Amino acid sequence: MGIPSDGWMKLSSRYKRGARDLITDVPGILVGHRTVDDPSRDIHTGVTAIVPADGDVFQEKIPAGVAVINGFGKSAGLLQVEELGTIETPIMLTNTFGVGTGINALTKYMLERHPEIGVSVGTVNCVVTECNDGKLNDIRGMHLTEDDFIQALDSADVTFDEGAVGGGRGMVCMGLKGGIGSASRIVDVGQQGFTVGTLVMTNFGSAGRLRINGEKTSDGKPFYEIMKGLRSSSPYEKDSGSCILIIGTDLPLDSRQLTRIAKRAAAALGKTGSFIGTGSGDIAIAFSNGNRIPYDEKGLFSMRTAGESAMDEIFEATVECLEEAIISSLYHGESMTGIRGNRVRSLAELAAEGR
Repeated sequence: MGIPSDGWMKLSSRYKRGARDLITDVPGILVGHRTVDDPSRDIHTGVTAIVPADGDVFQEKIPAGVAVINGFGKSAGLLQVEELGTIETPIMLTNTFGVGTGINALTKYMLERHPEIGVSVGTVNCVVTECNDGKLNDIRGMHLTEDDFIQALDSADVTFDEGAVGGGRGMVCMGLKGGIGSASRIVDVGQQGFTVGTLVMTNFGSAGRLRINGEKTSDGKPFYEIMKGLRSSSPYEKDSGSCILIIGTDLPLDSRQLTRIAKRAAAALGKTGSFIGTGSGDIAIAFSNGNRIPYDEKGLFSMRTAGESAMDEIFEATVECLEEAIISSLYHGESMTGIRGNRVRSLAELAAEGR
């Protein structure tokens, strides 16, 4: 998973990769997909679910931070995460018109497991994120059901596919087939190794702007030479479409530190060729399951955090990890023809022609 070290696309890395090079290298994190695909009806969509920690995240919440890099988006639940600095449900990734269905499904999922919600305690803040897959998918048909979201949750595991799967099925990135990508890095803090993992749903950028390894391929050929034909032939010239960037870690951090980490996601978008255009909804969510916050916070409780002197390495590892996750979403993509005959090519296909 991730990008194989012996693959045709080799990315430089200062930090050691996790065992799977996936966000699930962070202990406690699971990921599941539900891909809904019917070419005869122009349906190319789906759901990706992230379970952020083991145990009960409603009763033992996890610290989190949000960065709205550009707010052209319709995600749900972000305001409360920003205000209280915690996450208490799984995180769902889907298409724009699936957000309402996702909120209903995730709410019912939580109600089934917590009879106290809305009775002896307050309600629940479900986090559902989105990108617009209407370039390939019949988004107006609103084909996702609540059961699709539940199936994504039920399938969550430490291993999962990348590319045109789950919520990423119908996504387009940099004029190429986008989708789901993931990566992980190991960071030493206080003589102890911790994992930073990322997962992205890529649907941003304009054709021909993709940059990898400072604009060069692994054999030294300028990447622009591979991409220039795509830029001249693609109908999608604007930097638009959105990217969801999820950062998870077992390093004990507080919500303020996690918000700082989430803000650095913009650097990864820039390194891969985006200038974060007007029509792009780019949202980063960072969380740590190395701390747990009890639901009943009336008393005192202890929480560890990393020192600020460690943050630079965490920032760098996060940006490196997000950059690889973005490229991995393209590396695992597949050429596809969608609604209205729109065709997007995979990075692998384009690179094979240009090499």
